[in-house]
Amino acid sequence: MRETQSEGESNNNNSNNGSWTQQPPQALLERLKDYGQEDAFALWDELSADERSFLVKDIESLDLPRIDRIIRCSLQSHSLPAAAIEPVPESSVSTVEERTLEERERWWKMGLKAISDGKLAVLLLSGGQGTRLGSSDPKGCFNIGLPSGKSLFQLQAERILCVQRLAAQSTNEGSAGSVQIHWYIMTSPFTDDATRRFFESHRFFGLEPDQVTFFQQGTIPCVSKDGRLIMETSYRVAKAPDGNGGVYSALKSSRLLEDMATRGIKYVDCYGVDNALVRVADPTFLGYFIDKGVASAAKVVRKAYPQEKVGVFVRRGKGGPLTVVEYSELDSSLASAINQQTGRLRFCWSNVCLHMFSLDFLNQVANGLEKDSIYHLAEKKIPSIHGHTMGLKLEQFIFDAFPYAPSTALFEVLREEEFAPVKNANGSNYDTPDSARLLVLRLHSRWVVAAGGFLTHSVPLYATGVEVSPLCSFAGENLEAICRGRTFHAPCEITF
Repeated sequence: MRETQSEGESNNNNSNNGSWTQQPPQALLERLKDYGQEDAFALWDELSADERSFLVKDIESLDLPRIDRIIRCSLQSHSLPAAAIEPVPESSVSTVEERTLEERERWWKMGLKAISDGKLAVLLLSGGQGTRLGSSDPKGCFNIGLPSGKSLFQLQAERILCVQRLAAQSTNEGSAGSVQIHWYIMTSPFTDDATRRFFESHRFFGLEPDQVTFFQQGTIPCVSKDGRLIMETSYRVAKAPDGNGGVYSALKSSRLLEDMATRGIKYVDCYGVDNALVRVADPTFLGYFIDKGVASAAKVVRKAYPQEKVGVFVRRGKGGPLTVVEYSELDSSLASAINQQTGRLRFCWSNVCLHMFSLDFLNQVANGLEKDSIYHLAEKKIPSIHGHTMGLKLEQFIFDAFPYAPSTALFEVLREEEFAPVKNANGSNYDTPDSARLLVLRLHSRWVVAAGGFLTHSVPLYATGVEVSPLCSFAGENLEAICRGRTFHAPCEITF
């Protein structure tokens, strides 16, 4: 991966020559004063020479004009009244009930053709640690307790392998090795080394090492509610990843958008790591995207209940663009509002971080989002020299791109087929490894029965099921030869 220096970052290393060991470097202190951040040197007199050196380098690594602009714009935007929102027009959504078998088959074939032509890349957002899961490892390393013991990373890698095989078979052009889907994996400084080691120790789960590219999202300082830098220690600024929306600037700074263009990639399938049922490189979704000719698209599920903690797609202003409003930003009266004609929630289309973008659009967004510099503010407990203190993490989200899109289409999927989030430790009320495992086992059990198989079980079937290896089937297809007339004792894994 190429390392790039952010625009405006200081190149002045003169202050590292040791002449400032007694006093802070004057030029750097003046710069901090210009942006009201001189408190970063408040404990200078208590630091050792090494700590002073570390602090100066830490401050010099910050692009202070950019950070100041982000802080000011984000705090001001947060204090403004929210713009009026409208429900998503029905015409913008392809619903499950409206799709015909003919359309699904046509989109599937279109998607496989584009994949076999090398036009699709997969982009994984994997910068988060499994802290809420009780793990210090990257989330993708997590084993949710399936019979196979596979990690989330392995499940996703094997789905890519399956789609490659299906695409090769669809063109009658030899083995699965003739089709390759490039996998771009965004890590963070907190997960990068562990992620790379995990892939290497598992031999890339059967993928070719050169078809996987790792790159890091950026970090941004944590600030107090009045915009002051929070110090993690007396000589280190508290920082956090810049949100999954940091993917756009990271793709730009690492020159991976150019890399995609060189490879002939036209479409990018983007998703979050913590979904055990994600259909990576879904040919049907890709075919739909190509057929609609849009710049961006998202899979959506119907909101389960008004207060469900998911963002929803809305139209911003009269006839404005589609965008996402987080559950915490949606007024409770709007969250509960009912469409009198359909009897459904007016704001019902949940964002589940399953997106498709054209490469042309990603290039546009990589420039536009950074220019606007408005970040979401997340109030969190921040590790600091005063213990854990309440402060603000500044984040951009993947869905911040949608207002830039000249055209966006929404594609409804069933949550029991494609959405099994893994966010909280077992024992929590929702989105746990246990709940995700059951969703996988129940779906795969339905696949087996539909393919003519039978199940037996020693515990209630609602609490167990069977796991179908992604190497056998991507979405329930081609299982008859394996399952018809056979009986499987749950829980178990079905593989070749």
